[in-house]
Amino acid sequence: MKERSHIRPPVIADVARVAGVSVPTVSRVLTGATPVSDKTRKRVDNAIRELGYRPNEAARALVRGRQSMVGVIAGNTIRYGYATTIQGIEVAARAAGLLVAITVVDSETPEDVKAAVDLMLGQPLAGVIVLDFDAQGERALLALPETLPIVAVTSTIEGRPVRRVLFDDHKGGYEATKYLLSLGHETVYYVAVPSSGRPSGRLVGWREALLEAGAEVPEVILTDWSPQSGYEAGLQLAGRTGVTAILSGNDEIAFGVLKALQTRGLVVPDDVSVVGFDDHPHAALWSPPLTTIAQDFVQLGASALRLLLAEREGKGGPIDVTPPSLHLVVRESTAPPRPGRASV
Repeated sequence: MKERSHIRPPVIADVARVAGVSVPTVSRVLTGATPVSDKTRKRVDNAIRELGYRPNEAARALVRGRQSMVGVIAGNTIRYGYATTIQGIEVAARAAGLLVAITVVDSETPEDVKAAVDLMLGQPLAGVIVLDFDAQGERALLALPETLPIVAVTSTIEGRPVRRVLFDDHKGGYEATKYLLSLGHETVYYVAVPSSGRPSGRLVGWREALLEAGAEVPEVILTDWSPQSGYEAGLQLAGRTGVTAILSGNDEIAFGVLKALQTRGLVVPDDVSVVGFDDHPHAALWSPPLTTIAQDFVQLGASALRLLLAEREGKGGPIDVTPPSLHLVVRESTAPPRPGRASV
């Protein structure tokens, strides 16, 4: 029996490398949709012959003009906000007769961003939605070609001028902090998730509410997205005098904070009140049930898909779309401060 070869077949990125051109240029040669110079076409054709490259179904679909796929670029697919936004995109895309291809950017390094974008550009794309929730998303957004319809799901109007679906986490951070202050807490400590390289809306809203109330603005405690890092942040805060209220950058971080406080013998909310962000499905089932800022990620994703289709069809309209507002969900993890534990 002949031994089976394990050498992978060449892909469009290999053709681009050998020809010394970009992946979009190879796509233009294959589709004929956009003119390229004879010199460039010859280099690509020579690379195709040298490698024995055979266009896959994605490339054939491009040639036939059947751009039936929506690309989604994200820094993560397992965190609640990312996964549920993608769910909203997929459901809306399916209703529109489109498939969804997801590419995860492993890090913000130029090499990883380029690899993810090149992989995505090898598909028959109707357009691309970027989850600009972190540094990976921001850099991928900058790396995409201008020839594609692009929509960013983000909390800011800053950055590359593309159509955006906005979620108002600035308002969420502000309202959560105002609520804790209204209970009588003298200040609120903030345990932050990583940002995209610019100050997050949640952090800005938290600080704005404290300054408006004339309250102390404590040092921000940083995490790396994992509940374990929330636990470690909670241990730091449990050892400080006068901490009576904590706002967490998301619910997963809040779960870690709650566990740490309980490990150190503190009672939530009698000793410390905790507020999360996103209204994770586990938030209502936690012990105690978590007060949090709720937002509809499924609607966020669906809005992004609708905006992308409008962009693809050349329809006018707003560059920025804001889905339904965030709102506070009050549960049992918050209460007025217990006498004797006022902040100092």
